[in-house]
Order: sequence, then structure tokens, then C-alpha cells
Amino acid sequence: MTRRVGLHTLWLLCACSLLAYLAMTRGALPISGDQIWQILLGQGASNVKLIVLEWRLPRVLMALLIGAALGISGAIFQSLLRNPLGSPDILGFNTGAYSGVLVALVLFNQSVTAMTGAALIGGIATAALVYLFAWRNGVETFRLIIVGISVRALLMALNSWLIISASLESALSAGLWSAGSLNGITWAKTPPVIAVLLLALLLMALLARRMRLLEMGDDTACALGVPVERSRMWLMLIGVVLTAASTALVGPISFVALLAPQIARRLGGGVKGALPLAALCGALLLIAADFAAQHLFLPYQLPVGVITVILGGLYLIALLVREARRQ
Repeated sequence: MTRRVGLHTLWLLCACSLLAYLAMTRGALPISGDQIWQILLGQGASNVKLIVLEWRLPRVLMALLIGAALGISGAIFQSLLRNPLGSPDILGFNTGAYSGVLVALVLFNQSVTAMTGAALIGGIATAALVYLFAWRNGVETFRLIIVGISVRALLMALNSWLIISASLESALSAGLWSAGSLNGITWAKTPPVIAVLLLALLLMALLARRMRLLEMGDDTACALGVPVERSRMWLMLIGVVLTAASTALVGPISFVALLAPQIARRLGGGVKGALPLAALCGALLLIAADFAAQHLFLPYQLPVGVITVILGGLYLIALLVREARRQ
């Protein structure tokens, strides 16, 4: 790790910690830092304990974990495809995971554990479908992105039909979920998702070196002893699992996986494979977006996905303006 990457990692950690503190202390009932410290020591009023430990803490921790997972997922796909648009939300993998959640929720009224499994099946099936349609004696990046966008459009139509066909209660829940929301997260809902995410992150840590070598080109990686196709398939599977598990809990949150790796690459001075930076950028983006969704539009609270879509739209407009000036 270079000195520049280490410095930016420290700054990102500080920014995430500050936003986590603000998210824990700000709200309808302001809570001081001293009160939070007392609660962590097992003291304090019962109503304040309920707010801190059961409502705010799981929301903050899951925002950080899911943001990091989405950032790493985006870094995986952008690295393998060598294209800044190669993120799971552009390719439709989170939409496929959401389709699996909708089938489990609307048609079978399943539990959170079953919906997590359905999201994984939906995400992996979508990735396999996109890869199959994009295969022509190999996979070309531009074709894969176009196929992914097309499959995503079809899945969005399917999701709309499922919501329309659902009962009023299921439709309202699914409609809110479709925007991506951290509202209502409790400890009871998190164990399946946390287990899947931590397992995928552990596998990613084991394969991080292979991903860095693949960025040097297939021939170079093969010469250095990397099983190219098998490593690529495992990395893509991990990226899909990270996206699908996140979608199972909070819905399809767009643009975090697209933005975080690109911001990380700029902070790292073009250093490829800076997964810790991508994870921290994703965590910072999601917790900042959630804080803005809760507090910037009072008395209304927006789904966090609305804020991330706004950020993504602004980023894409900036890219278009930059490209127009360059030409």
C-alpha cells in the first residue's frame, strides 16, 4: 500500500466514523455522545437504549457494511471488464436479485432468510443469462454491457407486473423496497445477510491478488500461474453475491457500485485493485446518502436509493460535460 493510499484510507475511515456518530446522535430524539457511551457500558434509560441499540445502531452498521459490499462488487466488475460502466447495477444484477426477492415476497410470502436465498438465485441467474447472451467465442465488454442493460429493462417490466399483481400490503412494501431503503432494519432481519456478506468478503480477500494480476492482462496472469477463466468466474460470482445479498435486505440501491470504485481509483492516483479504498468509498457514500435522506428533507424522509440516484445522475452529467469539453 502506497503512502497516498494509506493517507486516503485514514481520511475515509475518519469520515465514516464521523457520519456514523452523527447518524447515532441526530434524530427526532437527539442523543449526546455521553449517553451513547453510557448505553454501550450497559447504563442509561430503557427508552434511549431501545432507540440506540435496536433502531439506530443496526441501521448505521448495515449502511456501512452494505456500502462496502457494493463498492467492492463494483470494483470487481470494473476491474474484470476494464470498463467504468461495468457495475452490477448497470448490468442488471441487482435488478435480478430484486426480482428474486419479489417472487419470494409477493408469490410465496417468505421470511427474510428465504428472501436472501431468492435474491442470490435471482442475481446469479441474471448474471448467467447476461453472460450466455453476450458470449460469442468469448465475451466482449461492450456487448456484455448492452446485453446487461437489455436484460435489466426486461426484469424491470417483470418486477412492475409482480407489484401490480400483488396484494395492496405486499405492493406497498415492494414499492418502497424498489427504491432502496434502510428504514425498518432491525437485528432480527440482518443475520442471513451478514453471514453471506462476510463469507463473500472473506473469499474476496483470498482472491484479491488474482484480481490484481488479471488487471495486467490474461497472458501475463497465466504466465504467473493464475487460472484465468476459473479465477474470473469466481470473482464474478463473488461480485454478484455481494450485490444480491445487499439487495435482499435494502432493495436495489443504484450507483454506489458504479461511483465508489471510480472515486477510489482517483483517490489512489490510478492504483488498480484498491479494494480497501473502494469499500470505504462505498460505505461513505451510502451512510452519507442515508443521513441526507433522513435529515435534509424534513419533515419527510426519503428512501436512500433516491439520493444515490441523484448522485449518480449528477456524476454521469459531469462525465458527459467533461467528455464534450475534451472533444
